Amino acid sequence: MGDKANTHPGAAGRATAADHPASIRNVVLVGHSGSGKTTLVEALALTAGAVNRAGRVEDGGTVSDYDEIEHRQQRSVQLSLVPVEWGGYKINLLDTPGYADFVGELRAGLRAADAALFVVSAADGVDGSTRMVWEECAAVGMPRAIVVTHLEAARADFEEMTRTCAEAFGGDDPDAVLPLYLPLHGPQGPDGHAPVTGLTGLLSQKLFDYSSGERKEAEPGEDLLPEIEEARNRLIEGIIAESEDETLMDRYLGGEEIDFKTLVEDLERAVARGAFHPVLAAAPASEGARQGIGTVELLELVTGGFPTPFEHPTPGVTTIDGKPREIKPCDTEGPLVAEVVKTASDPYVGRISLVRVFSGTLRPDETVHVSGHGLADRGHEDHDVDERVGALSAPFGKQQRSLTHCIAGDLACVAKLSRAETGDTLSAKDDPLLMEPWEMPDPLLPLAIEAHSKADEDKLSQGLARLVAEDPTMRLEQNPDTHQVVLWCLGEAHADVALERLRSRYGVQVDLVPHRVALRETFADKSAGRGRHVKQSGGHGQFAICEIEVEPLPGGSGIEFVDKVIGGAVPRQFIPSVEKGVRAQAARGVATGHQLIDVRVTLVDGKAHSVDSSDAAFQTAGALALREAAADARIHLLEPVAEVSVLVGDDYVGAVMSDLSGRRGRVLGTEQTNGGRTLVRAEVPEIEIGRYAIDLRSLSHGTARFDRSYARHEPMPPQISERIREGARDAS
Repeated sequence: MGDKANTHPGAAGRATAADHPASIRNVVLVGHSGSGKTTLVEALALTAGAVNRAGRVEDGGTVSDYDEIEHRQQRSVQLSLVPVEWGGYKINLLDTPGYADFVGELRAGLRAADAALFVVSAADGVDGSTRMVWEECAAVGMPRAIVVTHLEAARADFEEMTRTCAEAFGGDDPDAVLPLYLPLHGPQGPDGHAPVTGLTGLLSQKLFDYSSGERKEAEPGEDLLPEIEEARNRLIEGIIAESEDETLMDRYLGGEEIDFKTLVEDLERAVARGAFHPVLAAAPASEGARQGIGTVELLELVTGGFPTPFEHPTPGVTTIDGKPREIKPCDTEGPLVAEVVKTASDPYVGRISLVRVFSGTLRPDETVHVSGHGLADRGHEDHDVDERVGALSAPFGKQQRSLTHCIAGDLACVAKLSRAETGDTLSAKDDPLLMEPWEMPDPLLPLAIEAHSKADEDKLSQGLARLVAEDPTMRLEQNPDTHQVVLWCLGEAHADVALERLRSRYGVQVDLVPHRVALRETFADKSAGRGRHVKQSGGHGQFAICEIEVEPLPGGSGIEFVDKVIGGAVPRQFIPSVEKGVRAQAARGVATGHQLIDVRVTLVDGKAHSVDSSDAAFQTAGALALREAAADARIHLLEPVAEVSVLVGDDYVGAVMSDLSGRRGRVLGTEQTNGGRTLVRAEVPEIEIGRYAIDLRSLSHGTARFDRSYARHEPMPPQISERIREGARDAS
């Protein structure tokens, strides 16, 4: 793998259809925004011969971050697939956004990959969100390696960075995180910084010099050997400690020289099963260089040390009616089971679905069954439909290169699946199956939107539906209480991209309006009201009189209607009419236009006319009676209260609790969890946490996350309630 003396030649650069899963490697790049993931992908593509100069393909475009929005924002906002060939292997590089708002794209990349490269910047260190993703990968045993970038930065120190990575990622075993190479520095410049010109292999004790623009192997000088001896011995001990050969450590401690081939094979096995995590270095290629520093070593690590798709267990599969189905991992001749990990719209070819095939072989122009279940709470209806697969292709920048097939273990883009959405399962039409969906973060930032014009209003519904189909981390809500269209996002950047896509991709201009929470009203004490609806204008008139009593009920009781009319003052056939009128008025509100809840309305008396009384008249009288009762009573305005759970690093617990208290929250308790984090539980009025997704990220430097659920409605403080009443009076 990465320290082998021989190198693998790059292919001509055209990703073709793979013929066997053993020749495929699916690798996701993970790291914080600005760590250099996209630059690294482009450098790997350059070394593999897939581009004519760093980051450029034949049409002059880039292999990653080619979307116009990414150009404007100067950062990745979506998952990108860059397939390259190296030494007879097809490597699917999955470049993910580093910004927290696009964690949905990251999780899709983790689902599609078999191993992860964690990219950390020597200039910035390891942030909290990267640690959290590392822990997620560790929990499922995903093999991981670490790439240190930005070694050209002032004060960049590779050795110090490897120690930081061992502390951050090593857990109880820091010797499971060790470098395979040490950077080789050139002469110091005027600023005192010595640029990285190559690498020294710790196992092979070879120099790999990139100063000429191509990797050249050489023997190290005698002066370098003492410098690498300590690091080499520690690496060998770390490899042997993870070896399946239990005699190897005794032999090594006994003074036996372990041969190079044995060490490399043990290293490869330890990396593939997620027991050892090598640290490598990457630095920019010089102008006109054909190979970036460290890229050959990375490609050798990926092909030699990362697992094949055979070693990736298939996620849970069931039949459409929920019966478990056993699927052999990566069986190219097995039943078709594939998953849509990303959906995008192209203005020329329509919808394009990025698909990972877990079983069977996907071919163009065949009819497949598309199943989508389990995302109804995010605006995705369950569906089961047969669709014809369009062309299969491998993406490369803006280009789409045709494929003849896509076998189990591989990824491909599928055109013209008009109904398939991200997270959907593709299977044979005569054997429909459903894959267990991957975990997606809950969108917790509400965005209330309105169409900018009548023309936009006509296109808004379809544009939003397409947007949500592409990104399941968004949730579309048509709020029945506030009558607002609300798009729930993960953060401000996520919201900005959503609005930009609506405008540029779907031609829909929208306006943002203040998001309203669903308030409620209730009676603070008992009251009574009389509804009199008497009209006579010639011919058939209207006559209905009813008298009611209203009293408050405990929270959660809703509206209770009781009939206590004596002597038939209100004929039996009109009592349901009174109730209907009362309930209709309660839905409209009696003070500020918000729904009335938690009261008992008792009909105690009334009058009717043998000719002029009617269902409509008593409905009107019931509504009038409730309004009169409200006019003489104290009306409480109720606000929704959410139960909030915040998972935060111990360093920020105090700040989070203080902030929650400032939002009128009540802290219910704290609970210590693994990894130096604390779970803080609190109840907070929803009106106070509209922007909490943004504020919490700032407060915790991106290391905290939270979820929320509705708890109940309770009375608002008088001063806040009065402001809302004044606003309602001004609006009327």
